[in-house]
Amino acid sequence: MIFIFFYFNSTLDKKMKMKKLLPIFLFLLIGCNSIDPILEYQQKLISDEVTGSNIFKLVKNDEVVYKEVANSGKLGDKDINDETIFPIWSMSKPVTTVAMMILYDRGAFELNDNLSDYLPEYKKMMCKNGDLIEPCKNQIKIIDLLTHRSGFGYYSDVYGINNFISEPSPLFKYMNTYFYDDLNEFSMAVSKEILEFEPGKHYYYGLNQDILGRVIEVITGQTFYEFLVENLFKPLEMSNTKFHLTLEDREKFQPLFINKIPDTPMNPSTNSLKGFTNELDQLSYSENNKNYLGSGGLVSTFSDYSNFCQMLVNEGEFKGNKILSKESFQLMLEKHTEPYPNDDEPYLFPDLPGNYFAFNFSVLENTELDGTGAPMGVYGWSGYHNTHFWIDPENKMYGLFMSRSREFNFSIPTNLKKVVYSQDINVLLFSHLSL
Repeated sequence: MIFIFFYFNSTLDKKMKMKKLLPIFLFLLIGCNSIDPILEYQQKLISDEVTGSNIFKLVKNDEVVYKEVANSGKLGDKDINDETIFPIWSMSKPVTTVAMMILYDRGAFELNDNLSDYLPEYKKMMCKNGDLIEPCKNQIKIIDLLTHRSGFGYYSDVYGINNFISEPSPLFKYMNTYFYDDLNEFSMAVSKEILEFEPGKHYYYGLNQDILGRVIEVITGQTFYEFLVENLFKPLEMSNTKFHLTLEDREKFQPLFINKIPDTPMNPSTNSLKGFTNELDQLSYSENNKNYLGSGGLVSTFSDYSNFCQMLVNEGEFKGNKILSKESFQLMLEKHTEPYPNDDEPYLFPDLPGNYFAFNFSVLENTELDGTGAPMGVYGWSGYHNTHFWIDPENKMYGLFMSRSREFNFSIPTNLKKVVYSQDINVLLFSHLSL
């Protein structure tokens, strides 16, 4: 251990000097040879072939207390920089949710409005009832879509036949942009699907935010993307968040590291695949396609999504601009399921014990079941190619991780939280403060 003593001249501003020297002091105090546990975990993700290059940032009270890139240096991978573009997949869902709440603030809809009031094609839906298929007794409500309680799933055989190294399957048509030119075509097709149960009965993760994107178009008369740019991306300075890639963007698009291991929960088949590729985008990202999928269609940069996280930490405000009212912000986090495990909710994610679901967000309620050390009230979400974030209201803090890798792994945010909330992490975090 190294002990450092500082002498301050009485004419100096002691408070400011101490603020500047404290990071050096604490870093030296814990020993110059100490290994940063966060960076160590980032590097372990690479060595264990979970991800390729990755980046993680932790921001507390508007101060960046940790930001590190772990580059793999492997053939086919790219080093991550400030211009790197990532597909954020299901981290698009919170963006869509906030867009809906902007309209809620304006009185454009009520949560218990019938979906068919805006999209008549959903007026007469069919539901599964055991072995029977019957007309639904209940109408789908807007709140059912916001909370994944509509009965819509993803209608995909991703857990069976490997569609990623074969021709696209019709069962996969809702999760790509090759089948439909716009959200109206998409919505018309989805409305013909059979619901898994009566609307409102259960939580069931699905393409609800894609339908909400079409609702926004009907309410506003704009395309979903136009509404996002005007009301969210410009105020949040998210100029690189969009549904398409230009030729220039393609050069900045992070390649996918895939490690598809046979006979695993994410791949119960005998197929395997490993390496870096630009051939498995699944979405076209064409500038001409207007099928703007609000559940998984956006690309973004680390900086852009950081601004979105900061807005959430600030409860709907960003740089003095109000994006959401406090009422709408709180509504997004209200409880709509009991936490996993829960016999009444058979479709909850078993990887998120102790968390209930709000408007798409998972929200930590039972810290003992969670086991990460994070405080009650922490919420967030993740994306299919291993982008993850969480918001910590109690500590005014957020964590943001981005890579581009498969298979998806909930253990990444879980393990990052365990490191961040470990007993000695607060000392280590000071060593990353800028002087």
